[in-house]
Amino acid sequence: MMMSSSYGSLVPFLLLLTALMMAAGSESRRSFQEIVSKSGGESSGTRWAVLVAGSKGYDNYRHQADVCHAYQILKANGLKDENIIVFMYDDIARSKNNPTKGIIINKPNGPDVYHGVPKDYTGYATTAANLYAVLLGNKAALSGGSGKVLNSGPNDHVFFYYADHGSPGLLAMPVGNNIYANDLMNVLKQMYKSNKYMNMVIYIEACESGSIMQGLLPKDIGIYATTASNAEESSYGYYCPGETTDGDPSKYDTCLGDLYSISWLEDSDANDLGTETLREQYLKVKKRTNLSHVMQYGNTVLSQAFLSTYMGQSSKKVSSVRSDELSSSTSQAVPQRDADLVFFRRQVLKAPKGSAERVEAQKRLDGQIARRSHVDRSINQIVNHLFGGSNAASMLTAARPEEQPVVDDWDCLKTFVRTYEQYCGRLSEYGMQYTRAMANMCNAGVDKDRMVAASTQACSGKA
Repeated sequence: MMMSSSYGSLVPFLLLLTALMMAAGSESRRSFQEIVSKSGGESSGTRWAVLVAGSKGYDNYRHQADVCHAYQILKANGLKDENIIVFMYDDIARSKNNPTKGIIINKPNGPDVYHGVPKDYTGYATTAANLYAVLLGNKAALSGGSGKVLNSGPNDHVFFYYADHGSPGLLAMPVGNNIYANDLMNVLKQMYKSNKYMNMVIYIEACESGSIMQGLLPKDIGIYATTASNAEESSYGYYCPGETTDGDPSKYDTCLGDLYSISWLEDSDANDLGTETLREQYLKVKKRTNLSHVMQYGNTVLSQAFLSTYMGQSSKKVSSVRSDELSSSTSQAVPQRDADLVFFRRQVLKAPKGSAERVEAQKRLDGQIARRSHVDRSINQIVNHLFGGSNAASMLTAARPEEQPVVDDWDCLKTFVRTYEQYCGRLSEYGMQYTRAMANMCNAGVDKDRMVAASTQACSGKA
């Protein structure tokens, strides 16, 4: 009787446990079946892509070249223009500095990647606010541009690719405010709640790009992301002038691509997207991008899917590079924040000695260097004013553990960036690296009044 009574009391518990295990197994099978069924090009949904070049200026040529190349891959593999949304300032192809007007290339002697690229959001429409509106499918929130938004649904797959400058906690945009990691994460969570995708893949090319995902991207919202670097290091411009004499990229005077970006782009060119998985590409890109640590975040199970799940698949191979050319190399690579100096120095070297052109080119180079010095000096003075001694050095460089975001109070970080720019001038692509110091100040409890006082002292109240 005792045993019977005891068994009887266990029945509800065993039934509940069995139900939970079946539900978990069902969910696991559903996810796996989705990956398998959507990997061979038989998707019942639609593939969407949002491509973002976050910079402007000819010295940043490479970012728009990367994005144009990405478009060509997606287009060649069957995605329709109506499902590809492109953000690019569009000041490179017809720049006076471009030796091949109307053409953009992404590698030495490479093909034109500019032709046919949709001009969805260009010039003053390349804002973070418009990007958020596009991702959320919110036409009412747009300002300028083509009006194209992500009209995706619960059966669709979304690919998001960004290339530009970044820093701890943020990514740049050509116009207006930066993309802050918490704002982007809020948009992604809204997309998930609104059933804007079945699964989503994100590739980010930027310095400290790992900080955009670190401690922020949940594993349970159907997103897999890789980044060009971890949260503490630079990413690298690639195919930069200086080592070739065959016209490219020397005649362009600027880096033609970025190391992480050309690694995944050229791998996609060289291989069948229907037989290579996201994980396989991640490992190849990680190996070739040997100057920074390529990272992955989110739901890594999704990396079992074939590339074609997100990028489409062509019946014929379209390639601008042989597989045996995809080797690890450190040649022609320059840290992102120094790539602009490559361009300005070459402008000096190319100008005839003693000419007015050379004098002007030297002034532009000197101006770039002076602005860097100003940022270095002012940030160091602010930190020394607030902390002094050995604590100041740690404020500039201290990094949090991988499971933590770079800052707890994102409003504080935004306020400190605005405060610095109000009193000391634009932070600049070079100066963006100091958002780590600002994040550390926020984490140490510095308030706005103290930041204002320190900025005023460092910069004499002059923007």
